[in-house]
Amino acid sequence: MGMEYEPVPVPGQKKVGGGRTALKLLMAVLLAGFALRLLADHCASYRLPPPAAPEEALAFAVTAAPEQDADGVDDTPATPNGAAKCDLFHGEWVPDSSGPAYTNATCRFIEVPQNCMSNGRPDDGYLHWKWKPYGCDVLPPFDGKTFLESMRGKHWALVGDSILRNHAQSLVCLLAKVEDPTDAYHDETWQSRRWYFPSHNFTLSLVWAPYLVKSEIFEDENGVSSAEPRLHFDALDANWISKWSSFDYVIISTGQWFFKVAVYMEKGAAVGCHYCKDKSLKEITIEQSFRRSLREAFRFITTSPHKPVVFYRTWSPSHFENGEWFSGGTCDRKVPFKPWQTGDRQLDNLMWRIERAEFAKAAADDGASNAGRLKLLDTFEMSLQRPDAHAGPYRTFHPFAKENMGKIQNDCLHWCLPGPIEAWNDIIMQMLPKE
Repeated sequence: MGMEYEPVPVPGQKKVGGGRTALKLLMAVLLAGFALRLLADHCASYRLPPPAAPEEALAFAVTAAPEQDADGVDDTPATPNGAAKCDLFHGEWVPDSSGPAYTNATCRFIEVPQNCMSNGRPDDGYLHWKWKPYGCDVLPPFDGKTFLESMRGKHWALVGDSILRNHAQSLVCLLAKVEDPTDAYHDETWQSRRWYFPSHNFTLSLVWAPYLVKSEIFEDENGVSSAEPRLHFDALDANWISKWSSFDYVIISTGQWFFKVAVYMEKGAAVGCHYCKDKSLKEITIEQSFRRSLREAFRFITTSPHKPVVFYRTWSPSHFENGEWFSGGTCDRKVPFKPWQTGDRQLDNLMWRIERAEFAKAAADDGASNAGRLKLLDTFEMSLQRPDAHAGPYRTFHPFAKENMGKIQNDCLHWCLPGPIEAWNDIIMQMLPKE
């Protein structure tokens, strides 16, 4: 049983047994004070865990020690407390009430698979975020008028895969706010295109070269292959190197195609494959083929007598959850990740480290006389934080309409337009010479 004690007498109440009562009262007060002190000390040493992340962002990153690969590139992302100066590529997305720079109604260059607005996406929260690098203010928006004025008589090219096509649409939409371009060229598949801005004598080209190296691809517009692609490690894609001497500025990138089954060629003969049917060929890993192709491309860029300004854009991750594109994967989050919520992403980080290391080697090989000509457009972290802005099911027109209620195919790789790709152009604007 617990210790008994008498309550403190209320005013006017008659005291009984004064000495004994007073002693009991004193002991009770002392014991109560001691208990309260113990409780306070315990509370001071205990902290509740932080509240759980909202349902839209339940992935958490694994904290690891700083890594360096064999080429000495530090792969540890910057943090708010560790950023000593403005770094365009490390930061987080913050709410922005200004809205998009253009819409599906004001830009005619958005292709159907990225036209989420016209395709019936009901929410627009993904349009109201702005990239804020650590150590500096929110980036000013892309200034199309200043860009075109400074690029009179110039030729820009975007060389790579369908993510570059996604990027090209964004850039054309921003520039078309200043001057509506003419459609100067397209190939039979519309994968390579060229636009011309006559008032500024400015040309913008999109060049289809998904592997950068020479490739033979047997795939229809829905991504269905009739045979394994063949990559030639010892030759580059003629689509871009044949036009190289006409380019003044180039944005170049590659990536997701290297995950596909493929056969690798040298001197006209198969030297290996990735998950191919011919089991007599040795397995060549994704990272090996990716590194080899990048080296071939960078070797050409650094040794060519023509020296345009080259932006290498880094890895653009997908955000499939609960499966992949072929097995029911989805991407239906409604808000960006915070930097610590992006998850482990081991394969994405591996590919990112490879391309940064190969870029660093190329920049060193380019020589001091060309310092600053090769620029790393490192959009990886800012893209990784945007699981909310992919086309998802809205890659097609009103996918949930009754007449379309078959199997829903989600696109968790390409981006809605308008969308976060506009921030890539904001950064390019900051990387150009101020003159």
